[in-house]
Amino acid sequence: MNMEKQLQLSTIKAGSFVNIVSVDAGQDLANRLATMGLLPGVQIKVVNNSHPGPFVVEIKGSRVALGRGMVSKIIVSPGQ
Repeated sequence: MNMEKQLQLSTIKAGSFVNIVSVDAGQDLANRLATMGLLPGVQIKVVNNSHPGPFVVEIKGSRVALGRGMVSKIIVSPGQ
């Protein structure tokens, strides 16, 4: 059983790499995130998490700005 630390993406500092564990959201939001490549098992880098301002992640070389409500529903574990 995997007992790795799991956190909300919204709590992760800029410059950190994390792996998406799950998306705790309704089907519409989960589908929207999936079309952006934000799926369980994918590693992303947090580029910006400053208030105020957009929450920006880098996924497979592309930067994506996400709403604060979205990132609070994405559960991650520390990456490499």
